[in-house]
Amino acid sequence: MNLQGHTIAVIDDDLRVLESIVNLLASFGYDAESFKSAEQFLTSGGLPRTSCIITDVEMRQMSGLGLLQYLKNGNCTVPVIIITGKPSVRSETFYLESGAVGFFRKPVDGDALVELIGSVCV
Repeated sequence: MNLQGHTIAVIDDDLRVLESIVNLLASFGYDAESFKSAEQFLTSGGLPRTSCIITDVEMRQMSGLGLLQYLKNGNCTVPVIIITGKPSVRSETFYLESGAVGFFRKPVDGDALVELIGSVCV
């Protein structure tokens, strides 16, 4: 399902996860673009054509939560899905209350991710 000029931005500093999610989305017909950091995404100029963001929580500079807060502070309405591979005291509820539209632990359930994207990116 190509969203005609709209891209799903996938942000993760783990290149295996990044490639895996981009390939999964491509297999469902989505146009996905990979970024190794939140900063790389923000400086890419791609935000206006982005229909959804999937971001890891733990990254070297700006975290996924930091990106979510940055976007919310800028009144950006692009849906953000948080993924994490590290156990945390923060729960799914915390991320959803912070403005994320979804939360997944790694390894990400691909079917559930695609289902969520289908409901929030159209």
